[in-house]
Amino acid sequence: MIDWSRVAELRSEVGEDGFAEVAALFLEETDEVVARLRAGEVTQLPRDLHFLKGSALNLGFRDLALRCQEGERMCNAGASGAVDLATLIRLYIDSKAAFSNGLARHSAA
Repeated sequence: MIDWSRVAELRSEVGEDGFAEVAALFLEETDEVVARLRAGEVTQLPRDLHFLKGSALNLGFRDLALRCQEGERMCNAGASGAVDLATLIRLYIDSKAAFSNGLARHSAA
């Protein structure tokens, strides 16, 4: 679900303080997009999926990035109505929890 090697790479690239800022910004911005999707605001679905995919790749949310890429392809093929937003939202919530729990375990070690 989480690409921990990517998380470690990002942490190494930006430093511990920078990593905390990047992670907080990612979660804040993605929470906003997910809230829009949850509210049924899908007029910008391809753009939102593209944004989520890029953010997820940057922070190591591997499974979410793949699901967003799949949804983006569906939108580009004219099948945006077939994108399973409920599953995507659940995956985001689960990924966010796994990320937070993994960071907590890493900090405790």
